[in-house]
Amino acid sequence: MISLTPLSPPLPLLTFFSTLLLTAFSSPVSLNITPETLNKSLDSVQIQWNGIDSPSNLDWLGIYCPPNSSDSDFIGYKFLSSSPNWKSGSGSLSLPLINLRSNYEFRIFRWSENEIDPKRVDHDHNPLPGTKHFLAKSAELGFLVMGPEQIHLSFTSKNDEMRVIFIMRDGFESFVNYGVEEGQLDQIVKTEVKRYERSDMCDSPANDSVGWRDPGFIHDGVMKNLKKGERYYYRVGSNAGGWSATHSFVSRDSDSDETIAFLFGDMGTSVPYATFIRTQEESISTVKWILRDIEALGNKPAFISHIGDISYARGFSWLWDAFFTQIEPLASKVPYHVCIGNHEYDWPSQPWKPSWAAYGTDGGGECGVPYSLKFNMPGNSSLPTGTGAPDTRNLYYSFDAGVVHFVYLSTETNFLIGSDQYNFLKHDLENVNRKKTPFVVVQGHRPMYTTSNEIRDTPLRQKMLEHLEPLLVKNKVTLALWGHVHRYERFCPVNNFTCGDMGMGLPVHIVIGMAGQDWQPIWEPRHDHSTDPIYPQPNWSMYRGGEFGYTRLIATREKLTLTYIGNHDGKAHDVVEIPSGLNLRGGKAFEFSWYVEGGSVLLLGAFLGYVLGFISRSRREAASRKNWIPVKNDET
Repeated sequence: MISLTPLSPPLPLLTFFSTLLLTAFSSPVSLNITPETLNKSLDSVQIQWNGIDSPSNLDWLGIYCPPNSSDSDFIGYKFLSSSPNWKSGSGSLSLPLINLRSNYEFRIFRWSENEIDPKRVDHDHNPLPGTKHFLAKSAELGFLVMGPEQIHLSFTSKNDEMRVIFIMRDGFESFVNYGVEEGQLDQIVKTEVKRYERSDMCDSPANDSVGWRDPGFIHDGVMKNLKKGERYYYRVGSNAGGWSATHSFVSRDSDSDETIAFLFGDMGTSVPYATFIRTQEESISTVKWILRDIEALGNKPAFISHIGDISYARGFSWLWDAFFTQIEPLASKVPYHVCIGNHEYDWPSQPWKPSWAAYGTDGGGECGVPYSLKFNMPGNSSLPTGTGAPDTRNLYYSFDAGVVHFVYLSTETNFLIGSDQYNFLKHDLENVNRKKTPFVVVQGHRPMYTTSNEIRDTPLRQKMLEHLEPLLVKNKVTLALWGHVHRYERFCPVNNFTCGDMGMGLPVHIVIGMAGQDWQPIWEPRHDHSTDPIYPQPNWSMYRGGEFGYTRLIATREKLTLTYIGNHDGKAHDVVEIPSGLNLRGGKAFEFSWYVEGGSVLLLGAFLGYVLGFISRSRREAASRKNWIPVKNDET
């Protein structure tokens, strides 16, 4: 008798029937977007989902650009629990998006706590979501017009010119149309086009699939033969690639007896989703208040100075796009000037890396390339990267604006005696015409003075004091402005940690790195209480503030006024006045005034300001003088 053994169905057939059963007894997850085409950057898409069974607070939405990115190469993510009705298995989110010159796609994944990978974390050591359980994806989302965006102005080396840079998806021929009448842009210049490639990046994440995105083409045009102090209107683009809206600026006036500038460091950018690194939400307020100030100027020229740690992209290239989109309302109206910081440049094999310098990997593998090409500052300073990538540019330069001579330095490249940068600074300071520009403002990223607990840079600061401070003192620099420490701190007129009378012509050092980055080092702690700052602060530190914000500089031939504006209220928190020393009214050549609003500070002990030539008085003419006290201050 022959026995027959029943045959098992093949495995693929079992999988097929299992899938049919699952589909029959569960509703598929749907993911829809409205609209499927956006007009421009910062327009919002509405994202809706339905049908998630037993929703978890770790279910998440991935944001992908380009749409063929692998699941782990998202540009950002949002947990579905950020939607009010997420527990029902349905919900919606609205996201403003940046035009990255490629389509977007959205995907939903399920993620559970037992799948958390402790080795895969973001900048703040939060676990990055897993992609093992895919639930749904959307249709692709595109932009209607791929025209010029990220417009920003800057000075050139000539007083009658203005540079404008913008980004386009292609490198086709483009132009700048400009003129003094909005409806008659009868002057035209052609732009130069440049770009960088993934192979130009020197390390990850800038050169890997997570961080790299196509940066588009950088178009650079110079408007020439501008009349002094005139409002000009302009647009950029081409008939083939599209035109921008019409913008305007006020040209530089070399004969002006007034200078207006907005200065800060370490601002960064903000995005409406979580990503691999921390972004700077407070930068939104900084831009808002500066825009208020610019719009109140009328037809007065001004410019912005951002002294290092620009976008904090750190190798995640779409954050450069976010940054330039965020500043365009400012930078399309006034020139936007920068100097290099550690987060634009530092990488393990950078050409100049002495053992005493705390240069690390803060540039995220960019090695200064995006910074060097996306900006084009006056001068011709450059340094080879040593990798075959484009040279690092925009390192040190200077220009006059009204009655102030502004100097920009690089604290990331060689500044020691005998270096090209040192020789530039020495020659520049020794040849300033103080009758034309009675004030000199020097700026760089890492500070020469700080009472924060930034101990890693102590050897570098000692080198700056040894090599650079004598030049500042000898040439009677008015202000030395620094970033890197994410607080505001003003020092007395100082030389080698010793306060002096303003009549000695000593520079006033001020740290202004409080524009957006929210990682804050504590002030220098007590030796016996490591979490408490030294009390009172050292004699040379006159004012310390933890408030985010920026500074506003207004200078005339008579005096320079620097005001620290706080972001929480848009008001002055510290004001410094420095007379020019030109003795225009026949009085004392040097007096130094500083004042703070008593109601906005915590007073940390009385101080006889007049000993150092300080005069405390109210910034409000009608205010009672008894509300303004000469004290040392630490704002909390």
